[in-house]
Amino acid sequence: MKNRIVTFSFLLVSLILSGAGKEKVFLFSYFKGNGEDGLHLAYSMDGYTFTTLNNDKSFLKPVVGTSKLMRDPCIIRTGDGTFHMVWTAGWTERGIGYSSSRDLINWSEQKYFMVMDKEPSARNTWAPEIFFDKKTKQFLIFWATTIPGRFPDTEKTGDTGYNHRIYYVTTRDFITFSETKLLYDHGFNVIDATIIRNKKRYFMFLKDETRNPPQKNIRLASSSDLYGLYSPPSNPITGNYWAEGPTPLKTGKKWIVYFDKYVDHKMGAVMSTDLINWKDISEKVTFPEGARHGTMFQADSKILEKLLKTGK
Repeated sequence: MKNRIVTFSFLLVSLILSGAGKEKVFLFSYFKGNGEDGLHLAYSMDGYTFTTLNNDKSFLKPVVGTSKLMRDPCIIRTGDGTFHMVWTAGWTERGIGYSSSRDLINWSEQKYFMVMDKEPSARNTWAPEIFFDKKTKQFLIFWATTIPGRFPDTEKTGDTGYNHRIYYVTTRDFITFSETKLLYDHGFNVIDATIIRNKKRYFMFLKDETRNPPQKNIRLASSSDLYGLYSPPSNPITGNYWAEGPTPLKTGKKWIVYFDKYVDHKMGAVMSTDLINWKDISEKVTFPEGARHGTMFQADSKILEKLLKTGK
């Protein structure tokens, strides 16, 4: 049965690549291990079965930051065709990594942005995400940070003293940045935020990082303004397991949110048609072995055609 699925997948790829090159394909950026070797990519035609690219070898090795890691790679594509990526450069750093590409193969010189430079006690900058605001023509970059003593009421709810909130900066050119500001605080330990726009509202998927008592699940907040204020979180949209690193994708009329079942060492997913009611479809999705969480995004088939030639 597995061979039939693989054969069908390759036939489908061939049919798409023989077209005009404008058909959309689904891509997934991810890391493996501790993020030492850098960026990995996988593709899918249906949003359920993801196949690794480049023989599961890295497309970009991290060289910035103290730890030189590339965890949680987040990639978006802007209207000019440029892919922009940010990532976690280390477990205990106050900066994040950035690079851009036109084809996901050749990348610009890596940069290191000290987004928490004015908070010398900040313990980390985890899982940065990037969103392009078409209205203001600027990028929103946001991440999770623990600043000891900043939110004393929840200091004992996390792991080993971590007590995160979501912070952000904006930029138009990745040279000049706004002041770092607080994006999400509703009185609980939160990491792994990601944002989508649906109609006139912005939806933030996030991880409730509370350890005591344990939550470790994915929830949803919303706002009419990209920069806040976001609502209190919904009830968990994930099941009786620990989940992190949510990343949403719209296929047809369905929203699918993928996430890392990090205790079980596998990926999972939930699906909705209204962003309110969610069904667990983890058993229907397949990812490369060892894939850790990253970002879902779309590209045209010409990009995939070039990616498929790498590693040969």
